[in-house]
Amino acid sequence: MQNQNDNNWQHQILENLKIILFSILLALVIRSFIAEPRYIPSDSMLPTLVQGDRLVIDKLSYRFHPPVLGDIVVFEPPKQLQQLGYDKAKAFIKRVMAIAGDTVEVKDGKVYRNGQLLKEDYIFSHPNYQLPRVLVPEGELFVMGDNRNNSNDSHIWGFLPVENVIGKAILRFFPFNKLGSV
Repeated sequence: MQNQNDNNWQHQILENLKIILFSILLALVIRSFIAEPRYIPSDSMLPTLVQGDRLVIDKLSYRFHPPVLGDIVVFEPPKQLQQLGYDKAKAFIKRVMAIAGDTVEVKDGKVYRNGQLLKEDYIFSHPNYQLPRVLVPEGELFVMGDNRNNSNDSHIWGFLPVENVIGKAILRFFPFNKLGSV
């Protein structure tokens, strides 16, 4: 009887270990390839996102299609920022304003894409800088923070290689009173 109880107990421990290992493996696969949590470290995306917001980043969809206009993307700093000392592991978050083949310019406090004034009801304030018209090269994006005057973005450091994009912000899960899609 004692031997059978020992076998039952050992069997339960083994089964629990299998469940724990499978759960850890599943969590690692999800975080590496499908989705991961991120937090907002600065005010560059005000008023859309505030410092301390927690988001779920979709890492899967861009394997099937490139980022599109208006997407809020999380990305590794491009080489020009890494050369200035920015850590590759410290991701940025910005809005896609233009894609390859588009032109972008900022004049008189307004952003123009392909010569058309953008209606931007999501920004914190209008830009207080000028940017001459630039053409977005193939394989690149032009990204800006919604807090135009307090954002380290493409108007300062240039284009973002699409390959640097980690994923798309899809869900704010904290604070709880702001739970929902972004």
